[in-house]
Amino acid sequence: MDLFSNLALGFATAGTPENLFFCLIGVLLGTLIGVLPGIGATATIAMLLPITFQLEPVSSLIMLAGIYYGAQYGGSTTAILINMPGESSSAVTAIDGYQMARKGRAGAALAIAALGSFFAGTVSTFLVAIFAPPLTAIALQFGSAEYFSLMIVGLVSSIALAHGSVVKALAMVALGLLLGLVGTDIYTGTPRFTLGIREYADGLNFVALAVGVFGVAEILRNLEGESTRTVLMAKVSGLLPSRQEFKEMIAPVIRGTAIGSALGILPGGGAILASFASYTVEKRMSKTPEEFGKGAVAGVAGPESANNAGAQTSFIPLLTLGIPANPVMALMIGAMIIQGIVPGPNVATEQPALFWGIIASMWIGNLMLVILNLPLIGLWVKLLTVPYYVLFPVIMAFCSIGVYSVNANVYDLYAVAFFGLIGYVLAKLRCEPAPLLLGFVLGPLLEENLRRAMILSRGDPTTFVTRPISATLLAIAVAVLIVVFLPSVKKKREEVFVEEA
Repeated sequence: MDLFSNLALGFATAGTPENLFFCLIGVLLGTLIGVLPGIGATATIAMLLPITFQLEPVSSLIMLAGIYYGAQYGGSTTAILINMPGESSSAVTAIDGYQMARKGRAGAALAIAALGSFFAGTVSTFLVAIFAPPLTAIALQFGSAEYFSLMIVGLVSSIALAHGSVVKALAMVALGLLLGLVGTDIYTGTPRFTLGIREYADGLNFVALAVGVFGVAEILRNLEGESTRTVLMAKVSGLLPSRQEFKEMIAPVIRGTAIGSALGILPGGGAILASFASYTVEKRMSKTPEEFGKGAVAGVAGPESANNAGAQTSFIPLLTLGIPANPVMALMIGAMIIQGIVPGPNVATEQPALFWGIIASMWIGNLMLVILNLPLIGLWVKLLTVPYYVLFPVIMAFCSIGVYSVNANVYDLYAVAFFGLIGYVLAKLRCEPAPLLLGFVLGPLLEENLRRAMILSRGDPTTFVTRPISATLLAIAVAVLIVVFLPSVKKKREEVFVEEA
């Protein structure tokens, strides 16, 4: 009964005209940036963080959430029509989706992707509603030692699921943790690593770092590759799958939803990993595996359902524990902090309207996407003809004004430029920036819980291994780190992320 009353509160909150408007804005922006290759949900949300400062907390978080899962829809559009994934998680969809388009079944492929994503989004939204409250209750029993160990698990998992070298991912986490130390010591009040600049006494600006590493760096990368960008228009007709195609998509959609729901909770890149895992499962279970790569319905339905389910369930650790499962969730935490909300299990009890309003808005947003996506296909594809050198000055100006408006601090603009160059260099060195952002967000929380646990235990470090939950979490972290360095696992990681190279 509590679940239904909570959902009723959520739909009442998300169903207000203001919140419906921002949900619509979010899913439209998400679809747009999903369609435009190279921008991505992470960069877009980073750029929009300054705007959320002026909005109500519920409205801003609903809009940012809509951008995230809306991008999963938009990425499939260009993956199917022009063989150019707008989002990383849509890279697998391009394999068979584009082949379906070449056979004149572009409309059917888009409908399969949209319907599969809607089903997955609906199921995973209810999973969030079902599992979030009990996990929140458990999290309220955690002490400082348990939170420290949980964050260690999150950082280690982000290393395991990061693209490319594990050593580089580990270095990115370490760099993020170091950047998180800039500011004033939480217990002694002593400035640390501020270089004598008073403006950094409160630490580096999260918005400036995120916009630089993801926004500006992405712009530089896209400008570098602008000359190789080509657009192949596709004629879209028959926006409904045939009866046979509908039958073929049912089982893959269900399996993809299950895979995505499970993997989306994992820190790192659950939605991306889910789409690759779903494609592998469908190919192995198929009676005609030779059809994959030639326009197999299961090759579109499974991965699209998986990546959307993964995007939704990644909200579970955010809403229950205050732990980000991916860079977008780290940005969501940043948005909550900007609004004066302390991420963690207390959000559900202290601000139930916000907690359940976000959950309810996910289903509403997914319904909006199904209704809007197919009629707007022509518009999205036409936008691909706009040269990137026309778009980037507008984006840069928007970023600069937004970052400056948060604190009216010119040093934040210097930070954006600096971290933009850092992000570009990291990209050239094939270093994944996601672990850096996770390390930066979790670093202060990690330090705070470490020092509090040590104070409570009177300096006894064994407190982390004598408390059962904390010891179990640390054991999991060590096991994950050992496993990821095994040769067979290392080879499998390279195969999984080969599309991202």
